[in-house]
Amino acid sequence: MAEITFPARVMRRFVETLSAEIGRETFGAVLSKSGLPEEWADAAHFTALDDVRTAQAYARLQSALRTYYGRGARGILLRIGAKLWNQLLDDSAFGIKTQAALIRGLPKNLRRKPALDLLARILNAADGNITVHTLDLDLLLVDQTSPTTLGQTDDTPICFVTFGLIRECLYWADGQEHDIEERACRAMGARQCEFKITIGG
Repeated sequence: MAEITFPARVMRRFVETLSAEIGRETFGAVLSKSGLPEEWADAAHFTALDDVRTAQAYARLQSALRTYYGRGARGILLRIGAKLWNQLLDDSAFGIKTQAALIRGLPKNLRRKPALDLLARILNAADGNITVHTLDLDLLLVDQTSPTTLGQTDDTPICFVTFGLIRECLYWADGQEHDIEERACRAMGARQCEFKITIGG
């Protein structure tokens, strides 16, 4: 299997958003307690890393946050994922912004799947690693590599940032809250992470 990658540009935004969410001092404490490099608190540090090493750092940093905050980590990471969506959209190349404008021009009920396809493109999913499927009225986003889970094992799903991104992406698309469930997670031993979005009543 090819090595798991994560775009450094997304990682930089993640670190900036995390620092703003928990405060730089607390961020430093998380890194210190976890034995992680203190320079990870600086988003610019990740500019020099390749996408394979960035993926490893992304997983280790989220693991450190889950250890530090316990159950509270879920809410923090969900909020970060939600805030990341608009930042990544703003940072995007012209082609993605054009695609976003086209999606917003569609009738609301036709925007959801194209919006999730756009999210997959923004996350730079190589070779179709993130795909979106229609399940009758519902949708299923499948992440086959899921950098969050790299080297991680857990009894429950851990892809909170991705969950937050999906939630905010859909809200951006149609202005509605959606019932989302991570029904399979690689950290639990699944082959891929699966997020079911319930659309139908």
